Amino acid sequence: MNDHIHSGDSGNPGAEHGELGDAEYSEFMELAAQEGFDVDDVEGAIGEAGHGPLPVLAVVGRPNVGKSTLVNRIIGRREAVVQDKPGVTRDRVTYEAEWAGRRFKLVDTGGWEQDVLGLDASVAAQAEYAIETADAVVFVVDSTVGATDTDEAVVRLLRKAGKPVVLCANKVDGQSGEADATALWSLGLGQPHPVSSLHGRGTGDMLDAVLEALPEAPEQTFGTTIGGPRRIALIGRPNVGKSSLLNKIAGEERVVVNEIAGTTRDPVDELIELGGTVWKFVDTAGIRRRVHLQEGADYYASLRTAAAVEKAEVAVVLIDTSESISVQDQRIITMAVDAGRALVVAFNKWDTLDEERRYYLEREIETELAQIAWAPRVNVSARTGRHMERLVPAIETAIAGWETRVPTGRLNAFLGELVAGHPHPIRGGKQPRILFGTQAGTRPPRFVLFASGFIEAGYRRFVERRLREEFGFDGTPIHISVRVREKRGRKK
Repeated sequence: MNDHIHSGDSGNPGAEHGELGDAEYSEFMELAAQEGFDVDDVEGAIGEAGHGPLPVLAVVGRPNVGKSTLVNRIIGRREAVVQDKPGVTRDRVTYEAEWAGRRFKLVDTGGWEQDVLGLDASVAAQAEYAIETADAVVFVVDSTVGATDTDEAVVRLLRKAGKPVVLCANKVDGQSGEADATALWSLGLGQPHPVSSLHGRGTGDMLDAVLEALPEAPEQTFGTTIGGPRRIALIGRPNVGKSSLLNKIAGEERVVVNEIAGTTRDPVDELIELGGTVWKFVDTAGIRRRVHLQEGADYYASLRTAAAVEKAEVAVVLIDTSESISVQDQRIITMAVDAGRALVVAFNKWDTLDEERRYYLEREIETELAQIAWAPRVNVSARTGRHMERLVPAIETAIAGWETRVPTGRLNAFLGELVAGHPHPIRGGKQPRILFGTQAGTRPPRFVLFASGFIEAGYRRFVERRLREEFGFDGTPIHISVRVREKRGRKK
């Protein structure tokens, strides 16, 4: 049932037409032309669905230098909040952008300041994390003010990170401001690019420099079928038993375990051989609550846990069965799903349950975790080692689903039967139809469907459910995007 991307017909992963082989792509484009779709639109849809991870560009600088205005200029719409006072942006906010046919992720950050406390320190930490996880950085400086001590401190931070940097001298609204921009050579980051993010002046030249700094695609930080071991991140609330579970899997005391919640601060990588296969398990810090409500060491620990999930292939979410499933448990699961990682849910401390708690837990799982009914579930005890042998098969199942690819011909036969048996509801006198589709990517599976009209969210969920029933996809989120035909007439 599983058609993996590593099969010979999969073409070149990362090619312009996603993971479709040349013959499959040609056949698909012929079908699209027959249905009246614009060829460029179809190619763009496949490219977007099949691109895999995009390179990341972080926009950093001290407060009120115009970072969010620049972000709005790059993405071509007013989405980042802009106000004429410092400190409006606090969290990292990610957008997708495109320039000269290249797509990338753009991260807007709060203003970075040195020697600050409280909320300002948290904002600065978010900016530092953005730099750490980016492939390149745009450093925005207010050319009308010149280089300040804070700007110099940001430069030291950037040099330490070792990322490619494009220096943006903002607020250069005319020829008279060019001299101010030239003075920023003193920062030692190379050529300052004079820009007016408010009026758009000079942004094109700056973005050309950005494309030179950005890699074509970010480096894969997790193992593949060819290279290193699979990376498994153990995540969950504090004190659910992540470190105890890792020690039990390893068969020895690899990491510190204590009854005090929050013992683990930094992600700990451990290579462990199980069933003849070497795995890289990553023990992470427990995530207490919303990141921006944390402070101090807990705040940085949560950021590092989020980074560990991004680098992993599988997230094993531990849930303490002795307590009710909380909003925080659901938030942690959502973080793993949004990151596109394969997912396994491990219910720890199962040996402590009595019949009454087990009954109520089953009801909680049905109601609180219904959105991830597709994730393999294991009931374990990190203390006694109960059912530990079930963890690796569950991880292998999740990875297999994460890498599954359905050939286009088989997918369209399935879609044809689905639409004939369960058509979309009529809305406003019209009945939209899914005409055809393809799976443009894996890890996680990404589908693009082409339709005659708008497909409602409820029907999309129905399609996803039927995809899982037909093809499996156990243990993996599925991404489905829909393109609507604008040209109604068929091409002859």
